[in-house]
Amino acid sequence: MNQSTHIVALVSYKIFPARMGGQKGIALFYKYLSRLLPVTIVSTKNNEIPQNTDVSFLPVLSNSKLRYINPFLFFKLKRILREKRATNLILEHPYYGWLGIWLKRSCSIKLIIHSHNIESLRFKSTGKWWWKVLWHYERFVHRNADINFFITDEDRDFALKQFALSPASCHTITYGFEISDAPALADRATARTSLQQLHHINEHETILLFNGTLDYKPNLDALDVILDHVNPILLANSRFSYKIIICGKGLPAHYHELKNHKEKNILYAGFVDDINIYFKGADIFINPVTDGGGIKTKVVEALGFDLSVISTESGAIGLPASVTGKKLARIKDGDWQSFAHAITTVDSSAHIPQSFFDHFYWGNIARKVKSVIS
Repeated sequence: MNQSTHIVALVSYKIFPARMGGQKGIALFYKYLSRLLPVTIVSTKNNEIPQNTDVSFLPVLSNSKLRYINPFLFFKLKRILREKRATNLILEHPYYGWLGIWLKRSCSIKLIIHSHNIESLRFKSTGKWWWKVLWHYERFVHRNADINFFITDEDRDFALKQFALSPASCHTITYGFEISDAPALADRATARTSLQQLHHINEHETILLFNGTLDYKPNLDALDVILDHVNPILLANSRFSYKIIICGKGLPAHYHELKNHKEKNILYAGFVDDINIYFKGADIFINPVTDGGGIKTKVVEALGFDLSVISTESGAIGLPASVTGKKLARIKDGDWQSFAHAITTVDSSAHIPQSFFDHFYWGNIARKVKSVIS
């Protein structure tokens, strides 16, 4: 391990236990990076500090929303940076950019912004009127960073052009997958049997899966697409026998009827303790997401478990065709007839290529990060 480089990461919200895609993205990023470089995570007090980890964890941030504008954090972070002899400060998202720039100038450290999407565009896509204000702030923060990590090539290209950044300072560091190869067919068969028994699914029925936090507007919009567009087309196809399993917490109260949609081949599982069983046991993952920005972490996970994925073009951003083989079908946004047709005609005999894991395995991603930082 390179002892001359020590990273302090400022994570402004709860990530442990890591259950949702964004939480997993940060937790696993530092899990693997800490095997190569010393890492200290500074985060909020409501985290459940993980055991048996190489990461040093300091839950010193308040849980209050006012933490984002607390100037006294400067002195606390400055002391931590000096005690740890930190060489690099990583900010997860640009929100603490004002603090990072202040610390960079006073502590002689390199400032790294780890972007998970273009935040201002994400809020624009969800209808927030103030997105342009955030755009200018986001641009200012990235321009003052020494290194910028973007989660997709598309985000990196956007920032290079719109934020006028130096190409040498910008790198694509994608979301990853923790397993270095696809699960064995026997493991997938066992998981499928478990789903059949748990949800009373017939052996001949194709299992479709949609997973996501359902109080997040892009995911809820995608659920509406499934209910209002995709599923009615599938129901009209008498030759296709299937069930759609919906997983995810946060379903709004007015969707209560979803729990009684079995006659329409919809099975609502809610939040599940082990989503991996669903990824292993399903046949097809459907991703009719059309906004929200960034890479869709659930699609990376689905492909890693060797599921066939039917996605919109927007939902497939950050997933190079060169590494997904025939496992990912990209359908034009809004063309739900073609989306449903792709579901019924998918070639399930194809397997995810090894190049996918070469690109998305967390261990490989961590090595790339080390080569940039060290």
